[in-house]
Amino acid sequence: MTLNGMGLSGPLRVTKVLRNGKRRFDPVEKERLIDAALEPGVSVAGLALTHGINANQLRNWIRLRQRRETENALTAIPINVPPAFVPVVEAAPVARPPSTSARPTSPRVRLKASLPNGVRLELEDADTQVLSAMIEALGRCDVPAG
Repeated sequence: MTLNGMGLSGPLRVTKVLRNGKRRFDPVEKERLIDAALEPGVSVAGLALTHGINANQLRNWIRLRQRRETENALTAIPINVPPAFVPVVEAAPVARPPSTSARPTSPRVRLKASLPNGVRLELEDADTQVLSAMIEALGRCDVPAG
């Protein structure tokens, strides 16, 4: 019996039987069986039964091959790929900020918050803009109770 034109018929040829009873199969026939199992519409369990192996074993072989192909695809990176990171360059300041006496003074505030997960947050000597931004950010957080 030939399956899907792959030249597979009957049980897989065993090349070695270990002392613990485990069998080693012909690698060429094993690869053909995996190829046949990957064909659309093929029953992996039926294919395994036809060839005298456990269906879970065939599924493991398929999974191992797919993992190996994925790893090979990840290691095959083209040489002329530009770097993924962009260098950071520090720019010189354009102008000095106005002196502290020229700025309008805003009241300084102290904030202490204890979150449900046990995290404590303390913000001292902050102006109202920083405080409002912090409260808004804390309101957006969905912190699970710890």
